[in-house]
Amino acid sequence: MRVPPMSSRFLDACRRRPTDVRPVWFMRQAGRYMKQYREIRAKHGILEICKRPDLAAAVTLQPVEALDVDAAIIFADLLLPIEPMGLRLKFISGEGPMIENPVRSSGDVDTLSTTNTDDLGYVGEAIRMVAAQLAGKVPVIGFVGAPFTMASYMIEGGPSRNFILTKTLMYRDETLWRRLMGKLVDVLAPFAVMQVAAGARAIQVFDSWVGALGSEDYVRYVAPYSRALIERIRSTGVPVIHFGTGCAGYFRELHAAGGDVMGVDWRLNIDQAWMDISYRSAIQGNLDPAALMAPLPELKQKVHELLRRTGTRPGHIFNLGHGILPETPVENVRAVVEIVREFRP
Repeated sequence: MRVPPMSSRFLDACRRRPTDVRPVWFMRQAGRYMKQYREIRAKHGILEICKRPDLAAAVTLQPVEALDVDAAIIFADLLLPIEPMGLRLKFISGEGPMIENPVRSSGDVDTLSTTNTDDLGYVGEAIRMVAAQLAGKVPVIGFVGAPFTMASYMIEGGPSRNFILTKTLMYRDETLWRRLMGKLVDVLAPFAVMQVAAGARAIQVFDSWVGALGSEDYVRYVAPYSRALIERIRSTGVPVIHFGTGCAGYFRELHAAGGDVMGVDWRLNIDQAWMDISYRSAIQGNLDPAALMAPLPELKQKVHELLRRTGTRPGHIFNLGHGILPETPVENVRAVVEIVREFRP
């Protein structure tokens, strides 16, 4: 399946084509910093919002209407695909996601299903609703977790600081590790393709926890699976954004795994990162999310500095180096959009 191209400022930048102004959107642009989102969250849990297309679509559209950003990213959760694989997921207040039956053994990997991705159809339905509402005004971004981040959640059973269980399995039984990663690619790729079929015009691959690895381990144990996933998504014809956090020491290796756009966290100098990959992909980022707490003159200075660093070369998408923090004043987020739009080099 290949989708027809759609014209937009954001998609032009993904393809490194010139744009009138820098496109801008924000990771976690639908979230607790917005009053409208808090009102919905007061009545509904995370999983309920994700699984009700009407609610997921409403939350996705809130920042597009409030901020005038150049893309909508579907409201979902990275871990949704683990449920059709056979794992039991719940969200605990103050602790985040927890998996009741984590993957720890060869038998656990054996029982993981790769055939039930149709169970995730509610995400596709939400994307269809958002795309219909937007009617081509801005594109919809879909997303999946990268295989390493997904595997880590599945093995640890929830968030982790040191990834002891994940790395122990990876080092102790490489064959088992590779079977798990292969199964994840076989679930995540069809899930991403389904999002494209529903109307997503770009897919972001989030490797939120890849910074737990060193470069050699990344290349040996992870890169082949990220590459396989990205190549399968790119076969649809939509651009793929590849975003990893904490990987300043091996950004080139991350880029070698693929991506039409490389997302950059705030720990890297974005101009250096772009130069390191010889400008072979577009680049996205990378304002520190905490900078949105700064007084407006300081915030404007930081945004201008980032825009000057990326220069006039086509292919920069303005974003944060990670998601918007819940404490962020919504007026500061709106101000950043205006600052980016008004900037002239």
